[in-house]
Amino acid sequence: MKLSTTCISCLILGFGISCSSAPKRPLAVFNTRNMAETQLDLANRAADQGKTAEAMTLLDEALRLARSVDDPSLLSRVGILRGNLHMSAAQYDEAFRFWEEAQAEAEAAGNGNLAAQARLQALRGRLSLVSSGKAGMGAEEISARVAQEMGGIKNDELSLALGWIVTGLAEKERSRWTEAENALRRALDIHEKNRRLEEAAYDWFLIASVRSVAGRYDAALEALRTAVEIDRRAENGFGLANDWAALGEVSQKAGRAEDAAAARKRAAAIYRAIGREDAAAEVEGIGDNE
Repeated sequence: MKLSTTCISCLILGFGISCSSAPKRPLAVFNTRNMAETQLDLANRAADQGKTAEAMTLLDEALRLARSVDDPSLLSRVGILRGNLHMSAAQYDEAFRFWEEAQAEAEAAGNGNLAAQARLQALRGRLSLVSSGKAGMGAEEISARVAQEMGGIKNDELSLALGWIVTGLAEKERSRWTEAENALRRALDIHEKNRRLEEAAYDWFLIASVRSVAGRYDAALEALRTAVEIDRRAENGFGLANDWAALGEVSQKAGRAEDAAAARKRAAAIYRAIGREDAAAEVEGIGDNE
């Protein structure tokens, strides 16, 4: 193999300095960040399947990787999900601490949309505490705060969808059924447009809950059947089990005992298939106590 005179000069005079014809190094490296993204995606998936302990383990590794490259966006997103998981486990102080840290991380990096997402999750958390009097603010105030946050979100449809969900839940808490469903349908439109199947199914699940507390049982059952159809397309076992459990609950309220028992049996079978024996036993226990 022959080398050009120029390249030979580079080797002799530059002591190994590469020639201009060699491939240029990238301006940024993303190997570790990509690994962190993978861990975060897996953690989100585990959380969606109700596997909280597994999600936490995956998040620990995502956090380690994000810290190793000092990536504010990743650190914030990991913190938001950690807050969500602690909230689902009724560990309220930890949840709000992680959301606050995620917000601060995003704000320091100038990421307004991500900071708004952290605040929206915190507002959603406070809304879940309203009925117990632990929120420090009512549903009306939370709804107003959400509207303010949504006004500052730029070009981020999924964060807006989160805002509509929190708005819908706040309106439900205020017994404003029409307003609640309209807000949830705004979230549904965004999720359907972006082909977010699991999120769309959950939107229908929430719409069903609004219809159920309003006494519209047939409409609630219709919404839950739609959620089942979408969760089947998404192969979302945890969502399917929750859908069938809700079908059992609403059917029982509607006075359809046989349908309720069949739905609970199906829910228990799915819970067991995905390794949630605790949830299966719980849903079966509902039938035993009736």
